[in-house]
Amino acid sequence: MDQSANTYTLLDSGNSLKLEQVGAYRLIRSAPQALWTPLLPATEWDRADATLECVREGKVEWTIRNDAMPDEWNIDVPPGVMCMKRSDFGHLGIFPEQMRYWKILQQVTKDCIALHGECNVLNLFAYTGGSTLASAKGGASVTHLDASKPSVTWARKNADASGLEDAPIRWIVDDVQKFVSREVQRGNTYHGIILDPPTYGKGTKKETWKIEEDLEPLLQNLQKLMHKDFSFMHLCAHSNNFTPLVLEGFLRDVIPSSSGEYLTEEMIIPSTEGNDLPSGASCFYATHGSYF
Repeated sequence: MDQSANTYTLLDSGNSLKLEQVGAYRLIRSAPQALWTPLLPATEWDRADATLECVREGKVEWTIRNDAMPDEWNIDVPPGVMCMKRSDFGHLGIFPEQMRYWKILQQVTKDCIALHGECNVLNLFAYTGGSTLASAKGGASVTHLDASKPSVTWARKNADASGLEDAPIRWIVDDVQKFVSREVQRGNTYHGIILDPPTYGKGTKKETWKIEEDLEPLLQNLQKLMHKDFSFMHLCAHSNNFTPLVLEGFLRDVIPSSSGEYLTEEMIIPSTEGNDLPSGASCFYATHGSYF
């Protein structure tokens, strides 16, 4: 691996852990799905700057071995720049399994604009905004929505760092289900929809989200927000029983067009040195172009 690269790289995984190079810093975090033996020797794992030790009541503890490691630092990603930090919940601010799709999103939004003159994108459960950055880089007008105000603030910081401070992005803190229902009433429509729903979550006013109960009705409502020139939809999940084929079944139920292409696959974080890491399910639908 090029140690000078200021990017994210999975180095290895195993023993329910993952070894990550995140810009200049090497981290060890939990990966319950990594039930195999690591391929890299222990000496490589011992070089970690910080290790995520345990979870207690939803919070985590980090062991810092490099006193010079900052609380926050930036890395380069396909759409721009994202800020990393060791959060109290073990997150860094990036889901690296999504990086593969950011390049597709940037191109599909460009093609949508070339065909239809515009591209309005709705990004739900949008977290720190990697997909928002990719869509905005492609020229889209983006509605970025998450129920967490700190996550939306973090996403705006990423947009500013990526030179997208003046991009047409609406930053919204709201409950996804309530916002989508209001958008239906307002008659707004979108050319592209992105969503990566959690297994369980809470809205801005403690509204509950359970993927088993709430995903299907949400998708039925999203069908009403699809523009007549609807171009793409990306649905991801990290929940038990929500396999790639299950996600494709959901999309086929709500996308009116029988044409287009589906990229239906297990999300994988590729490793440069050791074991690749499966990290959820994905189904990406596009009506035009050949992206897959």
